[in-house]
Amino acid sequence: MAAPLPPLTALRAFDAAARHMSFASAAAELNVTPAALSFQIKSLEAHLGAPLFRRLNRAVELTDAGRALAPDAKAAFETLTNGWRAAQRTQDHHSLTVTAGPAFTAKWLAPRLFEFAQEHPEIELRFSASLRLMDFVRDDIDVAIRFGFQADPDLYAVPLAEEWVTPVMVPELAAKYPTPADLAQAVLIVDESINFLDPPTDWAAWAAAMNLPPLIPNGPRFSQGDHALDAALAGIGVALGRRALVIKDLAEGRLVAPYGTALNTGARFRFLCQKGAETRPQIDAFKQWILREIDKTAAIADAMTLLKRPALK
Repeated sequence: MAAPLPPLTALRAFDAAARHMSFASAAAELNVTPAALSFQIKSLEAHLGAPLFRRLNRAVELTDAGRALAPDAKAAFETLTNGWRAAQRTQDHHSLTVTAGPAFTAKWLAPRLFEFAQEHPEIELRFSASLRLMDFVRDDIDVAIRFGFQADPDLYAVPLAEEWVTPVMVPELAAKYPTPADLAQAVLIVDESINFLDPPTDWAAWAAAMNLPPLIPNGPRFSQGDHALDAALAGIGVALGRRALVIKDLAEGRLVAPYGTALNTGARFRFLCQKGAETRPQIDAFKQWILREIDKTAAIADAMTLLKRPALK
């Protein structure tokens, strides 16, 4: 039969002291007096029958027993904290925290958020524009919008619209470059944020799919897709516009895609959340709104002739 665990308050005091290696700092974190914290640790040592700390003149250090306990104590309290946060979030139906890449946030989400806010004034939206990997519980994230080939099978995932790229430019440049072959004379803007796609989805791939001579990019290069499109909107040159990032500008005439031919990326944006969380009212409302917004511009996407990416050597 397993030995009974010591009091949780004593373990919590030990965890704080082991992390800080200071009774005073640990007491401040737990909002107790140093004397109260010391009492809890002494009671834990009595429960174990061995010291966990060596008390030095102005410092403490862990004993062998303390070093054995510290990592698991820390992990246990982190797990408890995450579990408690997750339980609290199930009771929150009025706030929604979304993470998406900077380009998707700037070009897709931000221009449409007023409409969502009008439809759902009861939901408080928070955004984290980031591409870093996030933990839904640790980072207090409800929904992630991520671009790639596959979704984590442990998550609830809804693939969004098929993603493609097509040359986009301001109307004035479309008149200057009426045919795809004319792009050999254009300033070609490079979006390096999709360099990870394999096979490549770049100017060389688009030219090959169109049976054109190779197109050599000669314009500015950007690490973010929204910056590349901002350059195209400024009339600097022609960009390979990604569907999700460019569709609103196409719908409203700021940019045009004069050739009607797009290169399929093979990747997609996906709506992601923890399994089971998709039924929470604010998460379901956000998902349904995104799908409706995509449907509004479906005619533009449907008019595109999609080409498969060639396997370039």
